[in-house]
Amino acid sequence: MALLSTSAMPRRGVLTLVALLLVALNLRPALTSVSPVLGSIAEALALSPSWQGILTTLPVLFLGLAAPLAPRLVRRIGPERSVFAALAVLAVALLARPYIGTAGLFVGTAIAGGCIGVIGVLLPGIVKRDFPRRVSIMTGLYTVALNLGASAAAGTTEPLRQALGGLWQDASQGASHSPWQGALAFWLLPAVIAALFWLPQLKGTKPARVPVRRGARLRHDPLAWQVSLFMGLQSSLAYIVFGWLPTILQDRGLAAVTAGLALSVSILLQVTTAILAPLIGSRMRDQRAVLIGVMGLTLIGLLGCLYAPIGSIWLWIVILGLGQGGTFSMALTLLALRAPDATTAASLSAMAQGIGYTLAAMGPLLVGVLHDWSGGWNVVGVLVSAIALGALVMALGAGRDRQVASTSGVD
Repeated sequence: MALLSTSAMPRRGVLTLVALLLVALNLRPALTSVSPVLGSIAEALALSPSWQGILTTLPVLFLGLAAPLAPRLVRRIGPERSVFAALAVLAVALLARPYIGTAGLFVGTAIAGGCIGVIGVLLPGIVKRDFPRRVSIMTGLYTVALNLGASAAAGTTEPLRQALGGLWQDASQGASHSPWQGALAFWLLPAVIAALFWLPQLKGTKPARVPVRRGARLRHDPLAWQVSLFMGLQSSLAYIVFGWLPTILQDRGLAAVTAGLALSVSILLQVTTAILAPLIGSRMRDQRAVLIGVMGLTLIGLLGCLYAPIGSIWLWIVILGLGQGGTFSMALTLLALRAPDATTAASLSAMAQGIGYTLAAMGPLLVGVLHDWSGGWNVVGVLVSAIALGALVMALGAGRDRQVASTSGVD
């Protein structure tokens, strides 16, 4: 209780905490709201599996491509105004993307991913600045909020589509309509609410002086590449799950609502190992055992979802959630453990997110291409196994008790 008491907080107190958590809630719904209704979207817009793969890939790709924009925005308008601007553009993109045709859906989804990428880079720095003595607990709360937002969108978008479909039929007496549009547009509301709560943070803010760090040493450091590639490969599996798991489970016989609920439960379970894995791993001199354990759970869970009898699906959903919560949080933990100082940690984070999310975008795209080519999901097991094995190889290097070269003072 005392950890989060008003007296223990910085100058902006409880409102800052609430605003940060509301912003964090918006960092995944734009992505996880699409997969539960992907079949409805594909039917309405005549999208092939390959185009569906591109749709699930775009937001992940732009997470990485937009990350370098964050420091530039901070230098021009400051971190608080940058977050607010990204939230405002995110809300507009989420409102527009279902209603402006096929091209608009793709463009809006890409813009939403870019906004999330900018916010994702900015929030950890704001947490470290405003809660310097509470970084661990704030990071934990941030992760929980992120997972709750992802889970809520995954679990409620399809029921919302069905509810809107019933309302529309009652009102229009059977007129043709695609209720998936309203179900997707619904997720602009959390962005608007977060922006309103964020407004008080804008008072008295100024552009920040952010030194340009090229991180030249990191690009020649094998350990930095191992950390970055582990980040990218485990993220690729995560976004394959976000983008395709409900569709896979529906093709295997689950109802659409149940398939969306399965993804939602898997994401909720990530909270457990997202907290426990770094707690255990940071107390160990060598993190390889933890990394291998959580990657192993992830692969087992994915293969169970693809090949095991559908009646046992909830077992594999639990295993998958526990595995992926640990892989994500350990990837973030490595950014701190492998850096000798705060400046290098920032450079390593920028490198890992830029390279990692760009690499991760290839996973959902390849799933769509392979499904289009094969007409089924069996070959996807080969892909996820190859990605997981690559991540395990990178984990053996990134998990060693070593640190990257310092970038302090390097331009």
